[in-house]
Amino acid sequence: MRRYLLIRHGMTRGNREHRYIGCRSDEPLCEEGIGALRACAWPGADCVFASPMRRCLETAALLYPGQKPVVVPDLRECDFGAFEGLNHAQLDGRADYQAFIDSGGNLPFPGGESRASFSARCVQAFERVVRGLPEGTYAFVVHGGTIMAIMERYARPKGGYFDFQVPNGGGYCLDETGHYTLLGSK
Repeated sequence: MRRYLLIRHGMTRGNREHRYIGCRSDEPLCEEGIGALRACAWPGADCVFASPMRRCLETAALLYPGQKPVVVPDLRECDFGAFEGLNHAQLDGRADYQAFIDSGGNLPFPGGESRASFSARCVQAFERVVRGLPEGTYAFVVHGGTIMAIMERYARPKGGYFDFQVPNGGGYCLDETGHYTLLGSK
């Protein structure tokens, strides 16, 4: 059987400040994020795959020292467009932000990606990677949205995109049948 460890990268300064940190901001982990990752024991993996973003590569190096991750560009975070680097307080009162909120997050980010296109990109990349892998355990060090997209598509019992939110350094162990368990704390 194949198992997939879907791990969200550790905390960055932007995460701590509740900012939209997407594919345009290549932030490093903050000290708090590094400390939290070092405090946890993680399942071993036969191979590690990662988003190309610095925060994911740093997380992979901390969790799987000595294992060079295979970088999968299409597992990168969403393009948050005009919202990149901003938080709710900075966006509050903007018509484009209110329209996005009122849509339940379904409208495209102004100048960025829609959730549907982002999810499709992530799921297709995941499918390309796992196709033909032998039995084993495979770690994917990626972003919260990437995990939510993959889990929405494959997890059993099924759930919606936002049902699979995880904190920085958290994630899921998903097997090839869709059964899953939580990693870290939700």
